[in-house]
Amino acid sequence: MVDTRKLIVHGPETVSWRVVLDPLMMIAGVRALMLQALQPTTMRGVWQNSDFLAEPLDRLFNTANFVAVTTVGTPEQADELGARVRGVHRRLRIKDPDTGRTHRVDDPELLLWVHCAEVSSYLELVERGGLRLTPAERDRYFDEQRHTATYVGLHADEVPGSAAEMAEYFRTARTGLDLRVIPESRATMRFLLWPKMPRKLRFLAPLKPLWVPAGLLAYYTLPRWAREMYRALPEVPGVQPLITVGLRVARFVILAVPPEIRARAFKPETRALMADLHVRLARCGVRPRRNLLHVRVPPNA
Repeated sequence: MVDTRKLIVHGPETVSWRVVLDPLMMIAGVRALMLQALQPTTMRGVWQNSDFLAEPLDRLFNTANFVAVTTVGTPEQADELGARVRGVHRRLRIKDPDTGRTHRVDDPELLLWVHCAEVSSYLELVERGGLRLTPAERDRYFDEQRHTATYVGLHADEVPGSAAEMAEYFRTARTGLDLRVIPESRATMRFLLWPKMPRKLRFLAPLKPLWVPAGLLAYYTLPRWAREMYRALPEVPGVQPLITVGLRVARFVILAVPPEIRARAFKPETRALMADLHVRLARCGVRPRRNLLHVRVPPNA
């Protein structure tokens, strides 16, 4: 048998595999963007260095592709994509209109905020939606994601590697990173709750109301301190148990949709990567089930 670690960055034996392949990851990605938008320099970097207003969904789909490659891609694919991302970030700058200062997009402090907002959002939302993990498995997930952080240029030993370390990071970040809502943050939140369909996806406009539950689920899973900053939606008494139920229903419904239909929501390169994943798993002696979430490598693999 072939060692999966030579073919897949985070194979079926890892916690990252179970989190990233969970059907709620798209909603978790929306939650991550909402949280990231509370750091002013990070948010201005998105607006100043991308076509966010013209192609607002690109950031979400590009992030989904990055997560897929650095989780279930080959180490070579992940290294190549990481080098490309670092090269782009190295050239970009962010102008702060409040101070006149110019910041680098690849500032380690900003990269760490983006990383922690992402991986914590993924874990928080998919666990609440029904993925069962032990405390030790949660710590393993954060430890595994230290390696993922190296692809954007961070050093693994500077990244939180356990649930306790991640909680401590957010305790200090709330004051040390000047988290607050700026106009760009507010506009991003409005889009994520009620997206403007880009021209190439206008044919999906009649289905836009279906996005509303996803936006609500993402928003109400934010930490309370983040929701208090935004105040985008009312704090309805008793809403949190309903959100948990909503996530579990959403997970069940998404799992019922055939994988080939779910895949249409992603970029062509992401779909190609997932198709190639089945081939690589077969080389390990694993016959993937219809749902990759429950794949397990045989003991002698």
